[in-house]
Amino acid sequence: MTNHWVDIKNADVVFVMGGNPAEAHPCGFKWVIEAKKNRKAKLVVVDPRFNRTASVADYYAPIRPGTDIAFLGGVINYLLANDKLHHDYVKAYTNASFLIDEGFKFEDGIFSGYDEAKRAYGKDTWKYQFDKDGFAKVDETLQDPNCVFQLLKKHYSRYTPETVSKVCGTPKDAFLKVCEYIASTAAPDRTMTNLYALGWTEHTVGSQNIRCMAIIQLLLGNMGMAGGGINALRGHANVQGITDFALYAQTLPGYLSAPTDADPDRATYLGKRTPKALRPGQMNFPQNFPKWFTSLCKTWYGDNATKDNDFAYDYLPKLSGASDVLSIFNSMYEGKMTGFFCQGFNPLASVANKKKVGDALAKLKYMVVIDPLATDTSEFWKPYGEFNAVDPAQIPTEVFRLPANLFAEHAGTFTNSGRVVQWRWKAVDGPGDSKDDTEIIAALFLKLKEMYAKDGGAFPEPIQKLTWAYAQPAKPSPEELLREINGKALADVLDPKDPTKVLVKAGDQLPSFAMLRDDGSTTCGNWIYCGVWSQAGNNSARRDPSDPSGLGQTLNWGFAWPVNRRILYNRASADLAGKPWDPKRPVLRWTGTAWGGNDVPDMRPDAKPEENVMPFIMNPEGVGRLFSRELMAEGPFPEHYEPFETPLDKNPMHPNNPKATSNPAARVYKGDMEAFGKAKDFPYVATTYRLTEHFHYWTKQSTINAIMQPEQFVEIGEELAQEKGIKAGDRVKVRSNRGFIRGVAVVTKRIKALDVDGRKVHTVGIPTHFGFKGATKPGFITNTLTPFVGDANTQTPEYKAFLVNIEKA
Repeated sequence: MTNHWVDIKNADVVFVMGGNPAEAHPCGFKWVIEAKKNRKAKLVVVDPRFNRTASVADYYAPIRPGTDIAFLGGVINYLLANDKLHHDYVKAYTNASFLIDEGFKFEDGIFSGYDEAKRAYGKDTWKYQFDKDGFAKVDETLQDPNCVFQLLKKHYSRYTPETVSKVCGTPKDAFLKVCEYIASTAAPDRTMTNLYALGWTEHTVGSQNIRCMAIIQLLLGNMGMAGGGINALRGHANVQGITDFALYAQTLPGYLSAPTDADPDRATYLGKRTPKALRPGQMNFPQNFPKWFTSLCKTWYGDNATKDNDFAYDYLPKLSGASDVLSIFNSMYEGKMTGFFCQGFNPLASVANKKKVGDALAKLKYMVVIDPLATDTSEFWKPYGEFNAVDPAQIPTEVFRLPANLFAEHAGTFTNSGRVVQWRWKAVDGPGDSKDDTEIIAALFLKLKEMYAKDGGAFPEPIQKLTWAYAQPAKPSPEELLREINGKALADVLDPKDPTKVLVKAGDQLPSFAMLRDDGSTTCGNWIYCGVWSQAGNNSARRDPSDPSGLGQTLNWGFAWPVNRRILYNRASADLAGKPWDPKRPVLRWTGTAWGGNDVPDMRPDAKPEENVMPFIMNPEGVGRLFSRELMAEGPFPEHYEPFETPLDKNPMHPNNPKATSNPAARVYKGDMEAFGKAKDFPYVATTYRLTEHFHYWTKQSTINAIMQPEQFVEIGEELAQEKGIKAGDRVKVRSNRGFIRGVAVVTKRIKALDVDGRKVHTVGIPTHFGFKGATKPGFITNTLTPFVGDANTQTPEYKAFLVNIEKA
């Protein structure tokens, strides 16, 4: 989230698309109700299903799964065509005025630089024009045909209300009504918050779905504002935390880009990742990358990381290619992997195309499962009838189960969707022989270190020289780990403006990442968490709910990364002179000598307004990007592409160009293109989702949850049910080109057939929680059906839009 859960109560419009918080985030959804009750906020929902969130909405509009960009592109066009913009904000705080390379083109669905054979773009033209000093050129009038504002208008002029209705199936009047609600927040004293979840990310254009919303919020001036922002709703209590700590293997903790084979030494690595400012006077905060990275290396390797050995850079693994979940299982499927550690993860159930995942696991020599429960994955080798039709005699994989504790059986932190890190205390001991994850990993590490010392081995230094200075090496405490993550001063940290002034004494915990240095004098296990355990103590354990502003800015409750800031980009909540856009909901203002307010300034505290230091300090431009330069895989502007399994013969936006039917930059592995189904065989669109009564694949092991939702069901609309002769309660068989599942039919008014490009499109809704292990009735894994293809940027699989057929079982 750019904002936080409580801040939702400050919104005038709550726009929910790509999520269903009333169902999937019921505790956080109370803040939406607070906004409706106390601010008379309007709740607007766009979703393929009339879901639980829609049931309490002020307005609902249906949409075909996988067409979010067409809808949002239409909203962008509406805002531009009807002059519903926050003009001063757009001109000052976005790259609307920046001039783009004259070679940049967009023709029939394809941007300039496309290489069809590689399914990838050369991005040489996706950049700014630069002056002799290396700064981006701008046109303050916004009239130059090559300025971002004019290119944006041209690009989205095609997304008319009629086109949106044709592509999305959303009735034109419903689309326009949604546009009116959104456009009402272009006024400086009105804000809209956007809430999204996996309904946006789990598409082959998932990242661009979110980019599209970023463009809308920038045009409306809603970023950095109380009640504004773009707010991801994380599906587990600590998903945000594990993402911050490099769940996605292309990064190191704190979203630092991981070294690759193309980075032979530290200087090359840092040079590529330390940008120069693209406009005069900007903070360009990523220029501090060397400080973050060096402090991380000192945390890991301590005295063994020195200037003479490039701070142990050579000890770090270098990625030779993709390392996302789909690439891992594809490599396993091709027999290129010997072993697999599976910690708190149930990939047989949660990764696309169960058959491919199961076949991949069967090619391993061994698999280690670290989990409190006997998961479906841990018994992938075991036959469960048609739910898991395998022959153990044909599976050589040896499975080791290491029983771990549940979250309530050890202390530690959760980081919620709003980036708030909250300490939690241990409730009970774990049962039987279960151990804390850290104890399990510590045992493995210490044994490996002992084996290297005894037997030698190729390149033992990364293990042998790793710092492990815990009071109990075999059982590091969560308190020690959090202090290590925060970081400390190894030598006195001096004020660069006055070297006689000591900012942090040697040995003290660091108060913030502003104290990090690139000379080896500081440690920090994750730069964005620096400050969570300062010299004052464990800030994540604070529980003071004081809220002097009344806006929910409880700065003494837990610790929000970065530096306890609750609203990111909050400098944008005030105009160029430092005066709040909305005096009734101020976040930051210039006091005459410094930035003050109810939040930690996302700005150099003493940067005077006349210095023109812009709010988006993580961008070298200092401003928000309407045009994303060369940073996205499939284009600097979001464009509608069909899901890889589309119910249409073509992309209605580009009917004459088959290259632009689906995302032209999405990675497709050999054999997976052939596994995509066609509409003639699988005429219905399927989408997956979650239920309040279950928590992903965990609570199917719990009796009380199993009583509430005992078995797999499938939702279909009344019209489709009538066509297929299916009644409520009938058992149905749902097939994709990869397999089938069976479940109980729920016939509902909540899913309507939509008129799309001259044909009727039906949607089938399938909950994702069930499987063959647990207290629920043994059943099928929903991801038996889903395609093995993902977002072109993050590789998140396309669970939300694929093709099926359905029949009475």
